[in-house]
Amino acid sequence: MTKIKLAVIGVGRWGVHLLRNFLEHPQVSVLAVVDPHSERLAAVKQKFNLDENILLTNEWESVKQISELTAVAIATPATTHYGLIKDSLQHGYHVLAEKPLTLDPEECRELCQLAEYQQLILMVDHTYLFHPAVEKGQTVVQSGQLGDLRYGYATRTHLGPVRQDVDALWDLAIHDIAIFNTWLGKLPVKVQATGTVWLQENRTESQGLADLVWVTLTYPDNFQAYIHLCWLNPDKQRRLGIVGSKGSLIFDEMSASSPLTLIHGEFTKEGDLFIPINQHQEVLEIAKAEPLGKVCDRFVTNILQNTPSLISSGWVGRELVEILTALTTSLHQGGKSIKISNG
Repeated sequence: MTKIKLAVIGVGRWGVHLLRNFLEHPQVSVLAVVDPHSERLAAVKQKFNLDENILLTNEWESVKQISELTAVAIATPATTHYGLIKDSLQHGYHVLAEKPLTLDPEECRELCQLAEYQQLILMVDHTYLFHPAVEKGQTVVQSGQLGDLRYGYATRTHLGPVRQDVDALWDLAIHDIAIFNTWLGKLPVKVQATGTVWLQENRTESQGLADLVWVTLTYPDNFQAYIHLCWLNPDKQRRLGIVGSKGSLIFDEMSASSPLTLIHGEFTKEGDLFIPINQHQEVLEIAKAEPLGKVCDRFVTNILQNTPSLISSGWVGRELVEILTALTTSLHQGGKSIKISNG
């Protein structure tokens, strides 16, 4: 059996889950783990009972001395992505990168082009795109079961962790934007954002890191989606919905028993009155699978088959970064509407 020889770069809150999945994958051999914090390396060594042959190091440069290495999974702060990904691609490694791909759409474009030139896989870990509920939801929306689509809404709130490298917009919005884009099969053409800073007012020269952000996405057919983001709200919510003329589709990640629900209901007109009819709820069955496990498996499959990821390629990551960049411009300009070229 052909095995991918892989290194995991960063084993913080999310990287440790990437490491677990790759250690369990039958077609992957983990050769190295890199993290600047020695205590993290010691923790994963004990937690996973790592083989003595696996290199544990604080230095990325040490990994590049491993001649048989073919791929890396990068789960480091977003500000480090561009340099690490570029260096990895230049050394001939396939790359799975934590979201966002980088913080700049032109850097994303450069990395995508470099990956194509090097004939390497560049994939972004947009985990929700591999969630069974999101996959099922895409089928429902695009089948027309909701009727004429009216609008969408999402709420993503919790009490921490508070990021110090990006604001709540960059930390949280990418998930819901990715889901809306996937369910609609379209990209927004105009965006707006407003926000409030409470905790870190002086983290950057001109703007603090927003703790609360309100987002509006406008799509080509004037469909609008509204997103509420906050990382200092103890009312933890992970809820997204699309409303149509015949019903609403709700993805509620916090509901273990019914994460995906189709709520039927529409109006019939009697004189001047609008009377609700056909009202009932349908809990949709979804497959049992860990989304991150599917991400890791798809990365391995893409490498072995030498085919790019259509669901979460570097180019998909670039589109999302372009949207977030436009939203940041709007946020810093007090909610000004910003057009997106999607070019």
